[in-house]
Formats: sequence, C-alpha cells, structure tokens
Amino acid sequence: MQPTSLASRIRFLMTDSVAPQIEDRINEFKALHLKPNEDWFSELCFCILTANSSARLGIRIQEALRAEGFLTLPEKEISGRLKELGHRFSERRASFIVRARDFRDIKDRIIHIGDEGKAREWLAENVMGLGYKEASHFLRNVGYDDIAILDRHVLGIMRDYGMIDEVPKALTKRRYLELEGKLRALAMEVNIPLSKLDLYIWYLKTGTVLK
Repeated sequence: MQPTSLASRIRFLMTDSVAPQIEDRINEFKALHLKPNEDWFSELCFCILTANSSARLGIRIQEALRAEGFLTLPEKEISGRLKELGHRFSERRASFIVRARDFRDIKDRIIHIGDEGKAREWLAENVMGLGYKEASHFLRNVGYDDIAILDRHVLGIMRDYGMIDEVPKALTKRRYLELEGKLRALAMEVNIPLSKLDLYIWYLKTGTVLK
C-alpha cells in the first residue's frame, strides 16, 4: 500500500534503496564545505547556471569549465562555451560569472558571516544572478542544512500534497520564508534536516538524486 501523506512518503523513502544515494550526496556536500575558495566559487557558478535552466546542464558545464575556467576565461569565451553546451542564456550567464569573480573568496566571506540565513540574504543582495532559491541551492551544496530550495519541483510536490493551493509564479522574500517554514515543519516531523528533505522531495518528483 502506497503512503498517502507527504510525511509518510518521505518516511517510506528513508527505508528504500534511494536512501543511501541521498546519504552519499549529503556527504559530498559536507566534503565540499571543507574545500577551498576555488571549489566554492565553482559551485557558485553552477548555481548561477541552473537559474531558469536545469541541474543536469549546470553539472555538464561545471565539469567542462571547472573552477579554473570560471575564474580565468574571458567573458566572450565563457559565453561561447555555454552556448556550445546548450545553455539558452549563454551571454547573460557568462556576464554573471565574470561579475561574480569579485567574490572569488566566497568561502571566506560566507564563513565570516556565519549564520546561513544572513549568508543567503547577502548572496541574494550582492551576487548577480542569485535570488533566494539559487542562494539557498548554493548554501546547501556547500554543506549548510537549514535552508530550503523552493524550485518548481519542490513547489509542485507541495501543491500535490496540499501544502499550498498552487505553484506561485514568483516568490517575494516574505512568501519564500513562509513556504520554507512549512517545509521546516515537515523536516522536523520526519526528523531530517531541510537539506536532506529537499533531495527526497526532488526524488519524488524526478526519480533522480542530483544536486
């Protein structure tokens, strides 16, 4: 018999074969937390690339350009590579990546801020191409736990299970924090951090465990 509530579905998956995959992914995020600025900057660029695009494409581009390419290639060359690899917004994303070089010491800056909520606020205000969703994605991927990534997959699951009436077309900061609170309550109910809950919800919607 299939579980009907979202909490029940998550608990079911926590005993399923996908659970080790999710544990491995979380461990990768924790390992990245210990890496230097260059690795964090590469992940920042990955999150810039995924906005209005896909994680799969972001991963492919990140593997092709690596931190060195993100940090050193001329903007025009980055734009060309993005276009070759299939990114729809190659020029704009290349511009964002080059501008983000002002924050090549991104790990030092985030660690200095300390609080992940304040770090997300800083990222959204200072790094072009990052909103709350992308800033949350970045922080989760470098090892932080208490933030939610409200992408279309997560919002779709929230709608499907009656947590929201409809998927919002846009999210204000206030609305983002309100919906994040709903997911935080769910995470507490199933006794896992938001970082892990996101991966389970993503799996429910897509059948994959990416990042």
